[in-house]
Amino acid sequence: MIQGGPPLTADVLVVFAIVAVAVVLFVTEAIPTDTTALAVLVSLVVLREFTHVSAEEAISGFASPATVTIVAMYILSAGVEETGVVERLEVVVARFTGGDRGRLLTATVGITGPLAGVVNNTPVVALFIPMITDLADRTHTSPSKLLIPLSYAAMLGGTLTLVGTATNLVASSIAADLGVAGTPFSMFEFTPLGVVVLVVGSLYLLTVGQWLLPARIAPHDLTEEFGLQGRLARVYVRPSSSLVGQTVAEARRDDLKILQIIRGDQTLVASRTDREIEAGDVLTVRADDESVRAFVEAADLRRLPRAEVTEEELALGEGRGTLAEVIVPEGSGLLGQAVDETKMGDRFDATVLAVRRGSELVVEDVADEVLGEGDGLLVHATRAGLDHLEESGDLLVTERVGGGLDIEPEPIDRREAALAIGIVVGVIAVAAANLLHIAIAALGGVVAMVVGNVVRPADAYDAVNWEVVFLLAGVIPLGLAMDQTGAAELLASYVTDASATLPAIATLGLFYLLTGVLANLITPVASVALVLPIAVSTASEVGANAFAFTLAVTFAASTAFMTPMGYQTNLMVYSPGGYRFTDYVRVGAPLQLLLAVVTTLGIAVIWGV
Repeated sequence: MIQGGPPLTADVLVVFAIVAVAVVLFVTEAIPTDTTALAVLVSLVVLREFTHVSAEEAISGFASPATVTIVAMYILSAGVEETGVVERLEVVVARFTGGDRGRLLTATVGITGPLAGVVNNTPVVALFIPMITDLADRTHTSPSKLLIPLSYAAMLGGTLTLVGTATNLVASSIAADLGVAGTPFSMFEFTPLGVVVLVVGSLYLLTVGQWLLPARIAPHDLTEEFGLQGRLARVYVRPSSSLVGQTVAEARRDDLKILQIIRGDQTLVASRTDREIEAGDVLTVRADDESVRAFVEAADLRRLPRAEVTEEELALGEGRGTLAEVIVPEGSGLLGQAVDETKMGDRFDATVLAVRRGSELVVEDVADEVLGEGDGLLVHATRAGLDHLEESGDLLVTERVGGGLDIEPEPIDRREAALAIGIVVGVIAVAAANLLHIAIAALGGVVAMVVGNVVRPADAYDAVNWEVVFLLAGVIPLGLAMDQTGAAELLASYVTDASATLPAIATLGLFYLLTGVLANLITPVASVALVLPIAVSTASEVGANAFAFTLAVTFAASTAFMTPMGYQTNLMVYSPGGYRFTDYVRVGAPLQLLLAVVTTLGIAVIWGV
């Protein structure tokens, strides 16, 4: 047992055992994570002789400010989204990124981080989730590659100002009650360090973080959806080929469609060019394997190494082809016509690659397929051709790869939009001014949105991700158990006792790590409440700067990256990103260690230890 620390009692061992089992279940996902959280809650009460957690305390997580805030933020987000404002912002971001995945990630981190410094990070993430998932779909990117960076960037931005996170406000209040000089914090008290943390963290997310993140949700690919795997190929035109000097129309075969001509850094849509095929061209063709082989042999071509041609490669941007799904609507002039009879190539520069009718896919003899109401067609065309096709009214474009980025959003009701935004801004302002707790302010915002007819009551309930609510409410009582049994104090005593032989800056770093570990397990606010008094006391004992130790605890609690329940924004992206518990550990642990060093050194340089 550690000198001067609390005893390692049976109560403490039981709580540690519950934590260990819960972590194993979270990591392995042997049962759903929200079910694991509820099992923790039940275990704490069943073993109340050791945990000292009553039934009333166990279910207190459902009334916790963090849980209530998340529920309210989901509803406020839905209300703003209903007005079309988020769609407008989405179009601006889409135009900036131009369909490029790297720029989309940069925009996600670059916008979210600074914005979360002036607006509480929870509503920022709530508003951005639908926008980011939609943009991910449009740019053929797995949302799993963007949503953890969204959450982490919001957490990093929350360190910029006092109102960035509720944790900052709690830490400021506790430190002031403890008599720490320099507290309560002013609005921009720790902004210089927050900027450093945001920059370092953002660079990590844009580089190492992307390499570590898995694509849990596969990017949507229309070529796979329409069963074209193995029916798209690329062939190289040799100098000796009979196609050299021919146009696409002259090279046409009944059993094969030429979709693209790739010439150096140029990509031409075959249906709309009259250029002659040249030696060295690469042709993208649609046909079955046997027809491709016959084409290669007859025209003295070389088939390129076999690889799937994806929707991304067929949709290369303005003037160079776009892949789209279109539907034959009721009353279309094309009803009853075979695909070949519609003359889509002549009218719209469009080539029909496949037809879907219910669960049936037609990928062979597509030209002879007679169109019926509700049929879905996979077409390859220019964007201008698709726009003309849609304007004709004969076909309805339901999805286009890349092309959707330039579509104007629907007109919005300015009164409704102003009301929704005003309510969210009011919630944030009231909470920032400490007029009301953020949970109460957010609930007030929900009431205002329902009364103002921005969101219907039924839609409000539908907007909440209840899996997240049960997960958070189930683990919150763990903090009570660790506090009441002395388990948290025991962990802190290891750091306190070590301070006798360590330099002050090392003790500062250890308190950062301790707070971070606890924040990942029992929520940030609980970790601040448990650790901050011990940290301030230790600083006084070793003659260190108590304000510096307060900052270390505050920053560590605000950057709990390693578990989905570590911070409420992590929970909010958990389901839409299709993440596993281990994904947060894989990406968050290196970031947490990196920031432990950066934050500790930053505090020492700016404020001294």
